[in-house]
Amino acid sequence: MTYQDEDAFRTWCAHVLPVTQPGVINLHGLPPLLAAEIQWGLNTHAQVEQRSTWDLNGIKNLINHCWRGRFISLTDLDGEGHQGLTGKQFHSMVRQICWETVNALRCVYYSPSDTKDAGFLETDHFGRRFKNAQSHFDITAVPQRWLRDLLWDHLTEWLRSPQCPRTRGPFDQMRRAAVELGVFLENDAPTAGHDPTVLRREHAEQFVADQRHRARHSLPSLGMVLVDGRSPTVTDLSCQFVFNGARKLLYSAITTGHAEGLGIDTGFLTVIPFGGAGLKQRSRNPFTDDVARVLTDETNLRRLEELDLNDRGLRDIWETIVATGRRCSEVVGLRLDCIGRYRGLAMLWHDQTKVGNYNEGIRVPEPIYHRLDARRTKTLQLFEQRYGRVPASAERPRLALFPSRIRNPNGQQPISYGHFNQRFKTWIDGLDLGGGYVAHQARHTLATNLLRAGATLTHIRRYLGQLSERMAEHYVKITNSDLEDVLNTVWVAGPGAPNPGELLSGDTTPMDRDTALALTLGLSRRSTPADGGFCTFQPVVDGGACPWKLDCENCDNFVLSGADLLYWRRKAEQWRSIAENAPNDATADYLHTVFEPTAQAIKGLEQALAALGILDEALTLDLRRPQDYFHRTWSTAFRARDLAALQTPDDTTGQP
Repeated sequence: MTYQDEDAFRTWCAHVLPVTQPGVINLHGLPPLLAAEIQWGLNTHAQVEQRSTWDLNGIKNLINHCWRGRFISLTDLDGEGHQGLTGKQFHSMVRQICWETVNALRCVYYSPSDTKDAGFLETDHFGRRFKNAQSHFDITAVPQRWLRDLLWDHLTEWLRSPQCPRTRGPFDQMRRAAVELGVFLENDAPTAGHDPTVLRREHAEQFVADQRHRARHSLPSLGMVLVDGRSPTVTDLSCQFVFNGARKLLYSAITTGHAEGLGIDTGFLTVIPFGGAGLKQRSRNPFTDDVARVLTDETNLRRLEELDLNDRGLRDIWETIVATGRRCSEVVGLRLDCIGRYRGLAMLWHDQTKVGNYNEGIRVPEPIYHRLDARRTKTLQLFEQRYGRVPASAERPRLALFPSRIRNPNGQQPISYGHFNQRFKTWIDGLDLGGGYVAHQARHTLATNLLRAGATLTHIRRYLGQLSERMAEHYVKITNSDLEDVLNTVWVAGPGAPNPGELLSGDTTPMDRDTALALTLGLSRRSTPADGGFCTFQPVVDGGACPWKLDCENCDNFVLSGADLLYWRRKAEQWRSIAENAPNDATADYLHTVFEPTAQAIKGLEQALAALGILDEALTLDLRRPQDYFHRTWSTAFRARDLAALQTPDDTTGQP
């Protein structure tokens, strides 16, 4: 290469961009540190399984921007280096690549002790990474260095502990408590709270009073700032989190010995009260008939489809939630092969991660099955368009049915719940229903409909995927009388019947038409309470005398109900004790033989209750002691006015 003016040539070389070569990233002319950072960032990004897409033009634009600005390191772009970058698409990619690389470089440039001095921590230093969160956790909003150090030590102790929180929520709550306390001390405490030795009990009491005052009058927070720049409103729930977090943080200074080293007054560390274990909140109501009709109207559902700009299946998700009552996250996270037919029945397989139930199967209506099947076809077409091939058999089980467009290089990442919730809220606001409705209320609605259709609380709990009836009570209202009604309708044959313990009622096993008709005729008869069960002999029910002299245990008209299980268990323990104290083995065998029909009846009753899922409830509820009904103290009664008319002398009080 020849030139006439060397200075002009050097100036031209310093300003002209390198020649673009397809598939080649040119790092010549960059400072060694900057070139090494870009190479390291590309290598690290390629090792992340769920990563964003860095196109080649975006990487080249980043290199050109750094070359023009004469930057030494990518960290220089955090401040003034972003000037000149507009909102154009390739400039947005430049910011994204730079931001992700710098975030990853902090773990290289900073040691854990360095992050403490700088006012942040990196969870990657401790091998932790919360779901949908970065490694960087900033705590510089805490004004006082001593309080920020306490917070850093407390959070890192959590990260080192085997009981580390699964989500970042507890970390955010602890940070909020420290920020609220620090900003209040900066405004009202001596030396702006930077000298911990001058802090006393009254300063903490003033902080507690200020928080309660703000919660009572719905005033904004002192130190917290939202993404849009607004200050959040202080509520009773936020006060609870702040008090609990600040109390735990300050108490940790005592247990770890930091309080003695800082010289903090013990009264200041211990006066913040316990905020409480939780606030009672009203459960959401089911959809009214009018609202449910609007939310399932075809015209309105098409409006929801119009909000789905990238066709990711928002309407499919909503209709599946309505029809099955699944949690929103369970439907959003469905996999490609989540549906199938088994003996002609349409089934949906899903993970109930909230309660630890995986690959649970439920039946779904045919329209929902066809809709999900059509969505599966669209997802496969998107996969073929992106990769130019069909997914392998090993890939299909991990593919998402509703795949995300970002950070999803292999098709396994579903759209986020936040994305669905945002579009759903926009749709609800456009319908002008006159209230704030959420998708989760469809779950309440289905639970209420199941209860009205005759389903028991146990059946609803199992279908909805709840761990206990107490959790299911958030969706349906039920009292103990409902359980008593169920127990009283579970009948099995008594010890004197040909088949002791045979189920006489309930729906635990399928039966043919003739059996059902016979059962209906048998249970249509009236009954009367007996010693340990019910008597179905109609002359006795009508008030007649028992021809068998109340020998209920040997009578085939005697039935056991679920309400009598504890009574008969006590009876079995009594007979077992008598047999164990028998003088010889022959007597013990005779007693066991005599009680064998009763034992079979008890076993059959337990099996019937277990099949209905109410055995545990029957064992905890002693609904009645039937033998007490026949005691003379219960059958002897007096009129209240006659008792009131009696006058007992003072000297004979309490005497018959």
